[in-house]
Amino acid sequence: MDKNNLIGFGLIGLVLFTFIYFNQPDPAQIEAQKRYQDSITAVMQQQEAEARAIALKEAEELKAQGADSTSVLFNALNGEESFVTLANDKLSIRISTLGGRICSATLADYMNQEGNPVTLFSEEDNIPVRNVRRSDDKIFNQLYYTIDGKEENIDTRKLYFTPIEVSADKAVMRLSFRADRYIDFIYTLLPESYVVDLSVEAHNVENIFSSSAKRMNIVWEQILRQQEKGYTFEQQYTSLTYKPVGEDTEHLNERGDDSEKPEEPLSWVAFKNQFFSCIMVAKNNFNDVILESDTLHEGKGYLKVCTADMTAPFDPSGRVASDFSFYFGPNKFSTLKESNELIGGEDNDLQLQKLIYFGWPIVRWINRFFIMYLFDWLTSWGLSMGLVLLLLTLIVKAVVYPFTLKSYISSAKMRALKPYIDEINAKYPKQEDAMKKQQEIMMLYSKYGASPMGGCLPMLIQMPIFIAMFNFVPNAIELRQQSFLWASDLSTYDDVISWGTSIWPIGNHISLFCLLFCLVQIANTYYTSKMQPNMGGSPEQAQQMKIMRWMMYFMPIMFFFIFNDYSAGLNYYYFLSTLISVGIFIYLHYKVDENELLKKMEAYYEKNKNNPAKRTNFMANLEAMQKELERRNEELKKNNKK
Repeated sequence: MDKNNLIGFGLIGLVLFTFIYFNQPDPAQIEAQKRYQDSITAVMQQQEAEARAIALKEAEELKAQGADSTSVLFNALNGEESFVTLANDKLSIRISTLGGRICSATLADYMNQEGNPVTLFSEEDNIPVRNVRRSDDKIFNQLYYTIDGKEENIDTRKLYFTPIEVSADKAVMRLSFRADRYIDFIYTLLPESYVVDLSVEAHNVENIFSSSAKRMNIVWEQILRQQEKGYTFEQQYTSLTYKPVGEDTEHLNERGDDSEKPEEPLSWVAFKNQFFSCIMVAKNNFNDVILESDTLHEGKGYLKVCTADMTAPFDPSGRVASDFSFYFGPNKFSTLKESNELIGGEDNDLQLQKLIYFGWPIVRWINRFFIMYLFDWLTSWGLSMGLVLLLLTLIVKAVVYPFTLKSYISSAKMRALKPYIDEINAKYPKQEDAMKKQQEIMMLYSKYGASPMGGCLPMLIQMPIFIAMFNFVPNAIELRQQSFLWASDLSTYDDVISWGTSIWPIGNHISLFCLLFCLVQIANTYYTSKMQPNMGGSPEQAQQMKIMRWMMYFMPIMFFFIFNDYSAGLNYYYFLSTLISVGIFIYLHYKVDENELLKKMEAYYEKNKNNPAKRTNFMANLEAMQKELERRNEELKKNNKK
């Protein structure tokens, strides 16, 4: 440290010392400050003494008059939390005396990644609030009911219930106000099902609630656990789903935070994971609903926080109970349909099975009435899921084979006509004759019974099946934890190579079935582009065709980065489907003789060239357009000469 720095620090110290010395209080000021502090302390002590006196007086009055006279909630405000368990061979639930709510649900016949029964939620789940849009310190699983009272509002979060009647499948949780005034929450676990009925029955509580208290407010908040190995893939199929009365199901955005205020009453609200759901059904519908969904970051063991704030009818007189039902179980179509009948009965089709998203209407019908029945039939044989998917692929390919054959024959016809197309290209080398050249090529196709759209249309017919399988396989819970070859679980990715750090855009693993699918897709692109006819045309058109083919080669590379996180079952199906397609193209290439096909086309042309009845409207329109174009060109030439 040099001399200048020392002088600077010395001057700063001198200034501070001088300021403190000349600004310190004198003895009179110190005494005044002490008296002021003593007066403040005396006032606070007096206030505390008065508060203790008031509390003591109230306690003496309470003791003299009885606790029930001070607050209708006095009996329920004091207690100790305990739990009641209801269980059957499929589902076990725990009901807490604090709030009288279901605080955990465990499935007996499905295992988690550690080999233990799947727990959908429990009282131990909580996360810091900084991960979601909330105002509390932490977020817990909770389900509570509030009802407006005359003097005090009922909020079940703060109240203790008393178990009155408990058995293996039924529990009556009583919220007591007085000996003869109470509300019972009656839980009934239906046998051999995932359904729990709840009936809220009031007894002699009309005077506690205002005459306008005809409804209760329900807040249901749940942290959705990550149940599967792949966070990204499971997140895509995790959502808050709901069903407006008389309409189809809707859901909040799976990929980000979202909220919604449905205008219509709702039949049910579901917090849905990829393979499991928690559903709450109101027998008389939910109203004034506010729905929220917050996405959580990977690595926390949770996927989303879902909240439903809603109202339901409540009758303080007790003449009509408020009835609800819960479903805690798998997203299996047949199970949801059976539960739908248990809850709604024959007259009220709640359509719980629509919780499983099978795609747009036409795709949904293919899945619902073809793929699903075929899959269930093959599964009933007791085969491994790998063989089931293989047989399913073969059957689907057999069904669409006629369309594939038609598409190939159409392309082969255009390839066979290539010598004639080359002649037309040589006839019209100029760019200004491009329209005339194209019309003549189209007329050539029409004369010989070929169609440039003949190859596209059959392929478009196959697309709904391709999309249907994309929606079906990830929702098939039967594939969950089913191994095949190197894949330990067909419902998630098969990471034959993995590493600790996530690398964009590949992630932290390589899925072998995805890699095989993409490699076979490149081979499929090679064969299909090789078999596509050269339409001829200008150099610009040839360049565009070349770019299109390079884009087709680029698509499998994109597929790899997209599908690497997808389920092994889906990649396995696409691998098989594409491999079979390559085999079919090779087989048809050797089966269909293009020279023989050309002879048949020429015979067709010779037979029908003088037969107006065989002339298609398309061909007639093309000829009319050509004649009109020639007429206009002649008129244009005459005008130019003038």
